[in-house]
Amino acid sequence: MIKSLQITSAQVEPALLDLPWNVPLEEWPTSIIAALPRGISRHIVRFAHLEGKVVAVKEIGESVAHHEYETLRDLNRLDAPCVEPLAVITGRFDANGEPLNAALVTLHLPFSLPYRSLFGQASMRFDTVQRLIDALAVLMVRLHLLGFYWGDVSLSNTLFRRDAGEFSAYLVDAETGELEDNLSEKKRHYDIDVARVNIIGELMDLQAGSILDPEFDAIAVGNRFEERYLELWNELTGEESFDRSERWRVDARIRRLNDLGFEVGELAMSTDINGTSISIQPKVVDLGHYSRKLMRLTGLDVEEKQARRLVNDMESYRTYTGKSGYPLEIVAHEWMTTVYEPTIQAVPPELRAKLQPAQLFHEILEHRWFMSERENRDVPMPEAVQSYVREVLTHRRDESQFIGRDADGPATEEFEVGTIFGD
Repeated sequence: MIKSLQITSAQVEPALLDLPWNVPLEEWPTSIIAALPRGISRHIVRFAHLEGKVVAVKEIGESVAHHEYETLRDLNRLDAPCVEPLAVITGRFDANGEPLNAALVTLHLPFSLPYRSLFGQASMRFDTVQRLIDALAVLMVRLHLLGFYWGDVSLSNTLFRRDAGEFSAYLVDAETGELEDNLSEKKRHYDIDVARVNIIGELMDLQAGSILDPEFDAIAVGNRFEERYLELWNELTGEESFDRSERWRVDARIRRLNDLGFEVGELAMSTDINGTSISIQPKVVDLGHYSRKLMRLTGLDVEEKQARRLVNDMESYRTYTGKSGYPLEIVAHEWMTTVYEPTIQAVPPELRAKLQPAQLFHEILEHRWFMSERENRDVPMPEAVQSYVREVLTHRRDESQFIGRDADGPATEEFEVGTIFGD
């Protein structure tokens, strides 16, 4: 059946030919399956090993598979937070010559977690739920700023990653999505409404399955998503007017946007006919102010809030080493070699894969701060690392890719999770 296969891919991946495309996905042998707990999906999804990588394979109609593949490629080119498409496999037939559905192959997003693994914790606090909803709201705003209409916004179509004390959200399903030159207000508000209704329904489903407390206010969480989206969208795109004597508010507006993680590329400013007031409106904004800054300074590619934490630590290092007058580019190299890298290397090799290095560094800084406060002294970093490894990291599950085999999971589940983490 290999001869009939057609592989559409922007990358050369000969190993794709080794996967059993002539077998229905739900019957793939366990020897090639990456045993990852999965969330709910309308389609058959499996995670497979592919020459040192883990890929997600989804059986779907051919036209939809090509549409989603191209849409994800476009989103990746725009640096949108989403999974990376690898290939579309068509021309599949089983051993009896019967046609099989096409397959979309995407790369596994390391350290990512589906919502069911997060909301299913007995210790889940409402403020943690709020942070997850806030992450989804940021994702939605970022996609809308790019002109992307999702059409099927839900927690099920999203993956979450740790980002310092918060979460970052990633789109994982773009079947109904469309990139447009000028996304209409009507479509944007439709996405918001679909998201709110789906969030409420998904949480009520968890309540019906006794995963969430019956008293959990699912409607309030759904409404919070809409409120947070509108707040963020208005902050990013809304027009603001003020008196000419209050020009400091221009800088204040830019600072607020930077604090949200967005960088202002252009501002439109105008005055009224009497020249007594000024109106400003951000024209070009995008997320990643700190992550781009850290990438430029160190080459580290991390999440936005992780990057902000690392840059802040770098700035603190510049101050307490008496190098305030030095360019940050020079201090960054010294900070990497004397602070960041030695801290990560001090963690036993067998434990480093439990978290992303930047998340590991962030949590060590947090642990050191609590130790110093508790003991009323400045705890040295090496001591903080030893304490963190002993008291925290040793007891954590591996979040990098996968845990024990989940052979009993439903055949129509999607997503993967490295561990269920605390809040």
